[in-house]
Amino acid sequence: MADLTPTPDRPGLHVSKPSPTSPATGSAICHCGASATATGDAQVKALVEGYTANHGPAHHNGGTRR
Repeated sequence: MADLTPTPDRPGLHVSKPSPTSPATGSAICHCGASATATGDAQVKALVEGYTANHGPAHHNGGTRR
């Protein structure tokens, strides 16, 4: 299986939760240079919300969600 972790050359968002009892982990890298990681379900949820609201797809529509 390919490594899906984002890199500066392949920006994006990656979330993993191997089992229902293990904490989620997440990482994000935006093409603007911003990056973040998170561990724990609540922190990963916040990472995803922040990335989608302010980076990644948001850059393609002027910074607002549509």
